[in-house]
Amino acid sequence: MKVPPFHLAFPVSDLEETRKFYTEILGCSTGRSSDHWIDFNMYGHQVVAHLKPEEAGSATTNEVDGDNVPVKHFGVILPWEDWEKLADQLKAAGIKFIIEPHIRFKGQVGEQATMFFLDPSGNALEFKSFKDESQIFAF
Repeated sequence: MKVPPFHLAFPVSDLEETRKFYTEILGCSTGRSSDHWIDFNMYGHQVVAHLKPEEAGSATTNEVDGDNVPVKHFGVILPWEDWEKLADQLKAAGIKFIIEPHIRFKGQVGEQATMFFLDPSGNALEFKSFKDESQIFAF
């Protein structure tokens, strides 16, 4: 089954800083834009940064497998090798992780690689991977 692209809109405090981060650090291409928003192609999905500084960022967390996971976050589930490559790229770029790249639920149903970091506006991003994609929705 082909997975249709999703659309996500999120607030940011500075459009140019956001453009630089999402294109230069995450490798997203851009689509349409205005003085108030930018469309990004994130692994085939449309994510849109809207200039709304008073709404940017998140501070609330929940405990998940020993980590304080930001409640508000988004990202992509990548193939394992792509996840490892992205983790290496982010480390080389000096990105500060809020949750370092590691394996969560090790040896359990749903075992996954995960990492969390913030964009320049304080929006939390999680990129994860499953060696066995059938485990994505397993319980």
